[in-house]
Amino acid sequence: MLELRNVNASIGIIPILRDLTFRIGAAETVALIGRNGAGKTTLLRTIMGFTTASGEILFEGQPINALHPPKRPGLGIGYAPEDRRLFAAFTIEENILLPAQAARLDKAETTRRLDRAYTVLPELRDLAQRPGGTVSGGQGKMVALARALMLGTRLIMLDEPFQGLAPALAQRYAEALRTLRDTDRSITLIITESNPSLLRGFADRTLVIERGEVAEGSLEPEGTKA
Repeated sequence: MLELRNVNASIGIIPILRDLTFRIGAAETVALIGRNGAGKTTLLRTIMGFTTASGEILFEGQPINALHPPKRPGLGIGYAPEDRRLFAAFTIEENILLPAQAARLDKAETTRRLDRAYTVLPELRDLAQRPGGTVSGGQGKMVALARALMLGTRLIMLDEPFQGLAPALAQRYAEALRTLRDTDRSITLIITESNPSLLRGFADRTLVIERGEVAEGSLEPEGTKA
């Protein structure tokens, strides 16, 4: 599904990712765990083409390094950045529909994907006509996930989706992700998080990123014995 080979990326003159090589299979749910500043966000942005990077990125076996960032969502990649970035003057539904309009999906396909988003996040249907600027931070995270679902038919990448959420909202968000995984067995999920406990029992596999390098890891807290 997704493979990185010796990928390096920098911000300015500061190296962030260092010779990353790993593969994520189709239909996997992968937790990308790391401390703040470890390179989690830079890694997702690099996959989306938002950084200057070397090495090779393959999506479903095809190299995408030369593919311009606006074209990558068209491959079926949905991305919800840590900053929810909602348009305050647009309604919730208008915010959700923006990616479909940018991709010029036809009406029938747009409706099908919107229904899919509302199946995963039914509470957003009731909020559909509210202005984006009136929702809470937790609701904004839900909207950002729904927006990612409009283009993410193969791969969805979520950057720190649980950050700042109250426990009840964090549980609801996790339930939505389980619904997504249960209703679409082919979808691949990459979820970044600094707190491993939030994804325990949910992720199929864990990658730990530290100082721009990635290795297989565990969702068990440090010091936990088998």
